[in-house]
Amino acid sequence: MISGRSRVFVVLGDPVSHSLSPAMQNAAFRVLGLSAVYVPLQCCQADLPSLLRAVARAGGGGNVTVPHKQVAARSVDICRPWAEIVEACNTFWSEDGRIIGDNTDVLGILEALHQLEVSAEPWFVAGTGAGARAAVVAAREHGVPVAVRSREPQRQGEFENWATSRGVSLVDPSECGVLINATPLGLQPDDPLPIEPEGFPRAEIAFDMVYAPGETAWIRAMRSRVRRAADGRTMLVAQGAAAFELWFPRKRAPVEVMKAAVNVALR
Repeated sequence: MISGRSRVFVVLGDPVSHSLSPAMQNAAFRVLGLSAVYVPLQCCQADLPSLLRAVARAGGGGNVTVPHKQVAARSVDICRPWAEIVEACNTFWSEDGRIIGDNTDVLGILEALHQLEVSAEPWFVAGTGAGARAAVVAAREHGVPVAVRSREPQRQGEFENWATSRGVSLVDPSECGVLINATPLGLQPDDPLPIEPEGFPRAEIAFDMVYAPGETAWIRAMRSRVRRAADGRTMLVAQGAAAFELWFPRKRAPVEVMKAAVNVALR
């Protein structure tokens, strides 16, 4: 039951109407009998720091989604190691009067690719935003080099420099066996495919950070071209479970309940 003592959690971004974090986290709160509620809140970049801090100071917390994760990392008092390395924050809460930020996307990507049984093949990452940064750091944890691509050559060059500064080697895209969409392409039904399969003769795995009812158009297109493919629902659940346990450190996230809520919403 929601009352004046309930903890309020939010997902901050623009857009947020597509987010299944509210369905997933509210299902977790209900099954564990927690007096808490999770709501989506669309906001502009200028408003994010004050909103984030106000929610956390009130005893709640939440997540940050596109395009605000890097701004969020600069808005908290303390970045945990993953957020500091990625320079992006997707999870926040308050401890001892200080606003803490972390990045659970890295763990989410690693879990999603673990379930896809990735090998030691290099990864190709489309995008240069916070999701792409998390993918590069996940590649470092997995011990593989990457290739990256942006529609803007300058952004690509800057991102490649950032990746190498994190100790990740670069390879030619044609060497990559794992294709990762870290762009927002696929959120809208008329979006173009984020990665065309031509030019990737060694591709075996396709992973889309975007999720959609059924599957994203890109994952459907890749099914006949690679051995295994998946959209972002596994990553969503894994990063959400990690966030839950940061907000409620004495609780274990009910992962199966969270997964069921996401799967129902994406039928």
